[in-house]
Order: sequence, then structure tokens, then C-alpha cells
Amino acid sequence: MVYLLLYVDDIVITASSSEQLRSVISSINAEFKLKDMGALHYFLGIQVQRSSDGFFLNQHQYALDLLERAGMQECRPCSIPIDTNGKISGNSGTKLDAAASSSYRSIVGALQYLTMTRPDLQYSIQQACLHMHEPTTNHEALVKRILRYVRGTANLDLHLRISNITNIVAYSDADWAGCPDTRRSTSGFCVFLGDALISWSSKRQTTVSRSSAEAEYRGVANAVAECTWLRQLLDELGCAPEQATVVFCDNVSACYMSSHPAHHRRTKHIELDVHFVQEKVALGQCRVLHVPTTQQSADVMTKGLPT
Repeated sequence: MVYLLLYVDDIVITASSSEQLRSVISSINAEFKLKDMGALHYFLGIQVQRSSDGFFLNQHQYALDLLERAGMQECRPCSIPIDTNGKISGNSGTKLDAAASSSYRSIVGALQYLTMTRPDLQYSIQQACLHMHEPTTNHEALVKRILRYVRGTANLDLHLRISNITNIVAYSDADWAGCPDTRRSTSGFCVFLGDALISWSSKRQTTVSRSSAEAEYRGVANAVAECTWLRQLLDELGCAPEQATVVFCDNVSACYMSSHPAHHRRTKHIELDVHFVQEKVALGQCRVLHVPTTQQSADVMTKGLPT
């Protein structure tokens, strides 16, 4: 079994055996001139460290370069990347001038790439991205706080463990009406393959939800859509999941709606999401189960949390 990722100038190839790997490289080399760089250690700013039980991915050097670029390589570290007391309004603070606004967008854009291996930064950077069009001094302070957090946690890695388990488990959460300007909700999910975190998201919803159940259900639909794509990908790679994907949600109403098409009049405004999830449940590809809020891993994707 061979997996191939093609980028602009580089190719990363992995196979289930060294013999098969050499065979694939020889076949490609017969058509194109290749330079074998050996085992993967560094790729597109991501450092790869091998161990007996998997891979460690980190962007330590990228983080240090970003801090130097922002002039904060000697800043005082902080323990959390965003305040836990609430979201920042788009109107708070004083509007930045053109030069400061350009610098803000540049730094936030660079921070986005850091979320490739740092799911703990996803929510705070998503909040900073919401104000790219017109940043203020308060938004600038948020970015500086994120950078201070990066300064103290630059050595954190993402561990992808070796496992024979191909079951997918997801956690979905939503912060109902959390945006102080539009009252839109923020939904997020974390997806695990075995015990390895492989996908995560924090995103403001496109519409205003009229209840917490609606906001949570839209978050579940996003998680189910991601899991559906991952199941199809694993199937193409020859290791299709044998069991239904379990999606955990801490809202009882959202869990109930996923398998019981009741109260149709009350859910008509979210009918597409309802039918999409119910279809996956009916096909046996997905199960939506309740999880206590204290065990909700996706909480970190929807709000600022204490240490």
C-alpha cells in the first residue's frame, strides 16, 4: 500500500514496506529525474521526529522565526493564549493605522500555518482572523498574547501514534450566540483516528442560531461532514473503518434529533443539517452520542479555557 502527497517541488512517499517504497521510487525515477532525500525530517516548516511508537510533528523553528519577525523573541511567556472572560467585539479599541493593520494581517496569516501542528492555538487564532478587515488595538493585544503563549510553548509536539485501530471518534461543541457583534455561534470539532488527533476546526457559523440545540446540531453536522470525508479517504487507502464513526456532543437535544426525526416544525429551519446527519446515522456510518461537558475535548475549539 502506497500513499503519495504531491506538492509544488517536493514529493513525500510512504509505504507499508521498504521494498515497496524502493519499487515506487524506481518507477517514478524512470519517468522523472528524482533526488532521494532519505527519511523525512523536515518538510514545509514542519519538523518530523520518529520514535518507536509513531511520529512527533512540531514547528519549533517556525515559531521562533515568527516571534523574531514580530519582534517578540524575548517577550514574557503567558499560560493561556486568550482571555477566558469573553470574546472581543469588532468595535472595541482604537482602529490601527495602515502600517499596523498590514503588520497585523501578516502576523495573523503566519500564525494560521502554526495551527497545522498546534490545535491548542486554533480557537484563539480563529478569533484574531475575524478582525483582519479592520483590526484595532484590542485585537493587536490579542495577537501579542497569542505570541507570548507561543513563546512559552514553542516546543510542544503533535504525536501521531502507531495503531492498528482505524475507528474514527469525533467530539463536537458549539458556543451559542457567542459573537458580541453578530450573535453567531462558534462551532468546533476534534477528530481522532484511534488515539491520534488528526483533524480539528474552530469556525464561526454562517447564520444566527435561535437555540443552543440548533447551534450544537450545526456543529455536529460539520463534524459528521469531516468524518464522512475521512472515511472515504481511508477507504481509498485500503483501510476503511469497520465500525460506525462515533460523534460525541454534550447537548442532549442535538443527540436526540440525530436519530429521531421528531418535532419537524421546530427544526425546519435547519432541515438540511438534520437530514444529512440522520442519513449517515440510518446508513450505520455514524452514531451521535452524549458526552458530559467535563469530558468534551472540543471545548478548546469554541472558547477560551483556563490552564
